[in-house]
Amino acid sequence: MKNMFDAKELALVIDRINNLTPETERLWGSMTAAQMLAHCNVTYDMDFTDKYPKPNFVARFLLKLFVKSTVVGNKPYKRNTKTAPQFLMKDNKDFEVEKIKLIKYLQRVQDLGATHYEGRESNSFGILTANEWNIMFYKHLDHHLSQFGV
Repeated sequence: MKNMFDAKELALVIDRINNLTPETERLWGSMTAAQMLAHCNVTYDMDFTDKYPKPNFVARFLLKLFVKSTVVGNKPYKRNTKTAPQFLMKDNKDFEVEKIKLIKYLQRVQDLGATHYEGRESNSFGILTANEWNIMFYKHLDHHLSQFGV
């Protein structure tokens, strides 16, 4: 796993994003490159904005019980796995807007650093370690950048 809190490692991830174009073809799935960037932005929207409210107690309990280990564990995601409704991207998205937004979010994570994330609560999974946040941030993004061959 790349360390999203390390400037040099984050630069490698950003280089991968910069290798995308609106015309980059996916290797699997149904999203366009712009939709994929918007999809990846949801994770950071959840952390940095109030756009997506916290799930209720029961939903959070179920997410922690059945989903958390997949999201913050080291095992890579399988292709074409179902996603939560707020991550579904059905409308067209502006590639440049989504790309710039994602890069700014990534830089903000790196600027805040691991200390900021140690013991920080996520919308869906409760309190996470900095390492769990890092895995969640990197693994999801890596999965989708690989989906587009970058």
